[in-house]
Amino acid sequence: MAKMIAPGLEWPQLLGQLRGAVPEAFAANGDVLNLIGGTWGHAGHGKHYYTAIDGSELGRMPMIDLDMAKKAVRFAAQEHEQWSQVSLDTRKARVADCLEQLRAHRDLIAQLLIWEIGKPLKLAQDDVDRCIAGVAWYLEQIDAMLVGRKPLGLISNIASWNYPYSVLVHAVLVQALAGNAIIAKTPTDGGLYALTLGFALARRAGLPVALVSGSGGALSDALVRNPDVACLAFVGGKTNGRDIAASLYDREKRYMLEMEGVNCYGIWDFSDWGTLAAQIKKGFAYGKQRCTAYIRFVVQRSLFPKFLDAYLPTVKSIQVGNPLLVDAPHDRLPDLDYGPLINSRKVEELRVMYSEAVGLGAISLYEGELDESRFLPGQDISAYLAPIALLNVPRNARLHHNEPFGPVDTIVVVDRLEELISEMNISNGNLVSSIASDDPHIARTVAGELRAFKVGINAVRSRGDREEVFGGMGASWKGCFVGGKYLVQSVTQGPPGERLYGNFPDYTLLPETR
Repeated sequence: MAKMIAPGLEWPQLLGQLRGAVPEAFAANGDVLNLIGGTWGHAGHGKHYYTAIDGSELGRMPMIDLDMAKKAVRFAAQEHEQWSQVSLDTRKARVADCLEQLRAHRDLIAQLLIWEIGKPLKLAQDDVDRCIAGVAWYLEQIDAMLVGRKPLGLISNIASWNYPYSVLVHAVLVQALAGNAIIAKTPTDGGLYALTLGFALARRAGLPVALVSGSGGALSDALVRNPDVACLAFVGGKTNGRDIAASLYDREKRYMLEMEGVNCYGIWDFSDWGTLAAQIKKGFAYGKQRCTAYIRFVVQRSLFPKFLDAYLPTVKSIQVGNPLLVDAPHDRLPDLDYGPLINSRKVEELRVMYSEAVGLGAISLYEGELDESRFLPGQDISAYLAPIALLNVPRNARLHHNEPFGPVDTIVVVDRLEELISEMNISNGNLVSSIASDDPHIARTVAGELRAFKVGINAVRSRGDREEVFGGMGASWKGCFVGGKYLVQSVTQGPPGERLYGNFPDYTLLPETR
């Protein structure tokens, strides 16, 4: 059968639907605009914007300069003064209106995300659904959460491209519900069109939101260090996060900086290999492009043969390909674990790190190959990478200490429990870790020694939703924790002298999370 892009999911058709849904967000020539000062305009400098699906150009990203970003922040800060006086009932009604519009456009948003960030349809739909369900939960809980609290001010959001809705839009709508105005930067690597639709719907619902595109470094003085910004919510890598944390160290500004870490799964005195294999397979969803992906397995030496018996067949079963490809005349999308990584530069970065580790002495346990039948003939596949697994990566290799943010696993064999704990704490703090063990005492002992915010016992942990608190240990997080009431507390003012839960330079105050 002939291969083809699924009917109705071709980019020109989706773009036409988007323009028809929110025409105000586009210039006369069809280029997307920035949302500044309550209106769509300012096309800025058009940067070529490509999809990782097949390397084709989707459009132009409207990059603005620092001066324009400062104007956008100034207006948003002024808008906060008005919005903070709006009654909670009115805020709830407007957020509820926005959710209804998001529900009506749910499928279009998910389809845009396939092209923009390479998510298979089911994962893209889940991203939107989690956003809507999460904000709906806050609508039910917000009255109690705001007792004795006041809006904080303008909230600046700089987020990664991987979860535009369940992380970024979710946070923005809760921030607005709590009485704050919001400005957000479009992730440079993906999400422009899907976020444009969501922010246009939010603006139509009467919410005080702004959306701008530009280089993070160029706009930092406007979106990070600007005195008009009361709070910064950042999701990204350690390099940028450390720079931001350093720049905010002596400033009286609220912040939540979510960064990377090496999330580990330790295995000791364990026998339930079927359950572990299922967890390993699920862990490859979206090519492990998640801050809570488990990318390091620390295995008791005596269990290593059985671990390989579970691991290798599982990783060989991972399905990678073009998430929009169907066999004509059928239109059922493929059931893939993941599609492309965010771009070809990421693939090249991971290949270099892999080659470096092997050159320094690591053992290649598995290097998958792409199946040509899962792509169009002659298609650009430079952004696709099959799973890779390495054994005993040496300490002087970058993969030993850094999160790859892609489908690259590292495996370490240890002989003593103390070694297992040490190897699982390699990154000076991380977001999640797990220990697999048939012995509850050993599991609890190891869990108590791990520098991870969330620790699972014979189970994986995730970012969580709704009432579940989320944060990080060590270098993986700085600032206020979020989730449930803590997300609302992070963007509101409480009683005098209040000390928020979080991971701050001068003290760490951790809630019960395990």
